[in-house]
Amino acid sequence: MPYKSTSVIDKKAIAQAFSRAAKGYDQFADFQRRVGQQLLSQCDWQIPGQLVDAGAGSGWFSRIFREQGHSVTAFDLSIGMLQQAAAHHAADHYVQGDLEAFPFAAQSIDYLWSNLALQWCSDFAVTVNQLQQALKPEGRLAISTLAAGSLPELDDVWQQVGRRAPVNQWENADSLVKTAESLGLYAWQAPVVCYFTTPLAALWSLKGIGASHLHAGRQAGLGGRRFFEQLPQYWPRDEQGYRLTYQIVFGVTR
Repeated sequence: MPYKSTSVIDKKAIAQAFSRAAKGYDQFADFQRRVGQQLLSQCDWQIPGQLVDAGAGSGWFSRIFREQGHSVTAFDLSIGMLQQAAAHHAADHYVQGDLEAFPFAAQSIDYLWSNLALQWCSDFAVTVNQLQQALKPEGRLAISTLAAGSLPELDDVWQQVGRRAPVNQWENADSLVKTAESLGLYAWQAPVVCYFTTPLAALWSLKGIGASHLHAGRQAGLGGRRFFEQLPQYWPRDEQGYRLTYQIVFGVTR
């Protein structure tokens, strides 16, 4: 059965969270860039064409594609992110909107890129199908999204203090891969591990990229000052630092 989120997804709240993060986004967005580079390595998009960066954020990859000669439209739910992208001349056009109500005409796009945006949609299969319908017959699609098992470090820490971790629920990676393959994509799953000098730096990275929005709403009181002072003794780490682990599903047109 195709996955459909059981949480109520408040798109207005998500847009506001990312707009608040927009100005400082790039200094925290190493994770997004690492995922995007892995996705980009599978894309042989050398012939310039009409390209939509769906979930463009501050326009980091829009700039890369524009430099390659593509005519780029930055598309995002957050007007603040689009303003930030425009300030850096990341794209040729800027369109605000929702991936689940994709506004582009059928068979109008040569290349469609969506890096870490689909996790904010309620129905993965339906949304990807909409994106595919906007592609020209020989058009190419590349996507990445978060999967279940992401941010286990938060689960570990909050479990030790008897609280529910402030983490959204995502679809199982195997299910996402099967769905993407059923839609004609080549899909795979891979972990991406980020390291931080302190647990607070890890938490700030989530807030800095707007990813601290919770579909189920905020919990009252995460533990107070003493809890945050104790984070280093709870947080998983190794010789490289305090970890945040993400499970990512990638998909590209075969």
